[in-house]
Amino acid sequence: MAYAKLMTTHRNIARYAALLCGILSLNTTFAQNSGSAIFQNITFTGAGSGINSVVIHPRVFNDFPGATLSTVNNYPNLISFSESNVVGYLGFANWDDWRFSSNGGVSDHLFNNNEYWSISATITLTGTPTTPRKEAGLRLDSSTGGDGLFILDTDAHEIVAFGGPLPFYSFGNTFNSGNTVTMGITYENIGGTNGIVYTANGVNSPFLAMSNTEQGVINGSTLGGYFQIVGVPEPSSMALVSLGALTLFLRRHRRA
Repeated sequence: MAYAKLMTTHRNIARYAALLCGILSLNTTFAQNSGSAIFQNITFTGAGSGINSVVIHPRVFNDFPGATLSTVNNYPNLISFSESNVVGYLGFANWDDWRFSSNGGVSDHLFNNNEYWSISATITLTGTPTTPRKEAGLRLDSSTGGDGLFILDTDAHEIVAFGGPLPFYSFGNTFNSGNTVTMGITYENIGGTNGIVYTANGVNSPFLAMSNTEQGVINGSTLGGYFQIVGVPEPSSMALVSLGALTLFLRRHRRA
């Protein structure tokens, strides 16, 4: 019985050691966690808004401040975000966005319920690795109604709209990291009803009525695009956790 117990203990130690090696290997890969979102050929049409520029908002979420961020603002031809080494002890994600401006980029333009518009951009989203999620797309946001997003993502491969005042619509799970997709949102009024039409690579959704309390865009909303990259734990922190678990295991089995 003593021999059997010893062999069981050795097997369990071997399993924990293998798990630790796996975690270290996995996190060494994730240590270069990076991604980029490139927005090109940005177009805006809308009566009376006077859109003439954009405002860059880096690190709206800044859970991994040690990551390296590069931005380019050459509106309307090119806007880009690139984040590398998004690794740390705690946190969820880094988020960067751009928003339309009507005063030369001094401040965000605030859109109202009866201000109709159409926007589009050619978006290339790349993630290394593809998991955890890298995400980019078009964004309609207000302080009271939350984020409405029309997104691409690298892990679920979605082209999908949801959230805030935006009606849900999916173009399916057809996106892969590095693909380029021309995406658009048109906000219009048909027969007295405010609604949205989404576009992905020339394919249009039906007209989708907006059913939020405001029955359309919420006064004071901002409009533009965004990039989000989910971070990963730093390898050293994961190793410490794993070593702690292994030490606890050994202590318990020495007492047994």
